[in-house]
Amino acid sequence: MKRNILITLDENEPISKRPVEMVERKGRGHPDYIADGAAEAVSRALSKYYLNTFGIILHHNVDKGLVVGGSSNPKFGGGEVLEPIYIIIAGRATTSVQIKEGVIEHVPLGSLVIGSIKEFLKNNFRFLDVDKHVIIDYMIRPGSRDLRALFENKETIPPANDTSIGVGFAPLTPTEKLVLETEQYLNSPETKKELPELGEDIKVMGLREGNKITLSIAIAMVSRYIPDPDHYLSVKADVIERVKKLASRITDMDVEVYVNTADRPNLGAYYLTVTGTSAEAGDDGNTGRGNRANGLITPFRPMSMEAVAGKNPVNHVGKIYNVLAHIIANRIYTEVKGIEGVTVRLLSQIGKPIDQPLIANISLNIESKNSFNTIRYEAETITDNELSRITRLTSMIVENKTPLPLF
Repeated sequence: MKRNILITLDENEPISKRPVEMVERKGRGHPDYIADGAAEAVSRALSKYYLNTFGIILHHNVDKGLVVGGSSNPKFGGGEVLEPIYIIIAGRATTSVQIKEGVIEHVPLGSLVIGSIKEFLKNNFRFLDVDKHVIIDYMIRPGSRDLRALFENKETIPPANDTSIGVGFAPLTPTEKLVLETEQYLNSPETKKELPELGEDIKVMGLREGNKITLSIAIAMVSRYIPDPDHYLSVKADVIERVKKLASRITDMDVEVYVNTADRPNLGAYYLTVTGTSAEAGDDGNTGRGNRANGLITPFRPMSMEAVAGKNPVNHVGKIYNVLAHIIANRIYTEVKGIEGVTVRLLSQIGKPIDQPLIANISLNIESKNSFNTIRYEAETITDNELSRITRLTSMIVENKTPLPLF
């Protein structure tokens, strides 16, 4: 069956050529990132258990998560957590399976949920004691019969479990690339070894005005490594110089860097934390409020409101289409000559095969309109190819092997 793929011209000026651009990245210690990461950890744990036990990934959607901040008393050289962080994941899942007449096997939901979230936290935080500093809870109930029936369908291509839109684009602008790589650099093992004072909760906000980029970086500093205000200020200065050096390898534009601008040294106010995340001190988080599928929040780009984290990787188009849209966009930009920018929008229809979207709209910024017919054919071919092998995304997502920074 021929797919409904529509290739159109984008008459708008590319983002990188517009006068203003804003980009955000919430790092892996941010409360919203924690909510997303916890939900995705649960989905992956369920997927692997279902596969290993039943040979198939069964119905689940655990994309409703909340991080309730605790309270702490950080101080130079030390401090303590006074009230723990509370994490709860809610959603639907297959909780039991009748494997033969009269024999029902129950899914160990509690151990999978709590164990996977603990592992996620241990892998992402150096100073968060998951037994002392965090309470983990869940409210996951059996899925509705209609949605479970979609999983019981034996067709090769799964039917979409929702009517939803996925959005992706390419390439990243220099501002987007700088924002993404700044957080990844500051949260890299190499940087943490050289600057252990930096916590994992790092948020980067980028503003480009013309040919000038301003980066506002919020870093939760780890109090045990900072003996006094002078040391704190020296770490800030070090970070600024490091980020400017990184920026010089990414862009020729003038880059100004600010770190922890809410500090008030004259009042003794500094961004100190005991564990490296603001969640210890009352900052809360929600699934879906963090980064999109490509690791960024880009209000100047088309975006989907779908939370990618926690949705099942088999037929939940809210996850699959957002991942696939970026893959398609990057392939078209990389492989087709004469393209300045690509935006991909995929619209599903519940119950229809996920490889047959209601429409796949590929919008192109091109160097010359005279080449549109050739470019259109190549873009359509790539889109059709990626849709034809959409089911490969399931294992890529479960194993965290997508080309996107998915948690």
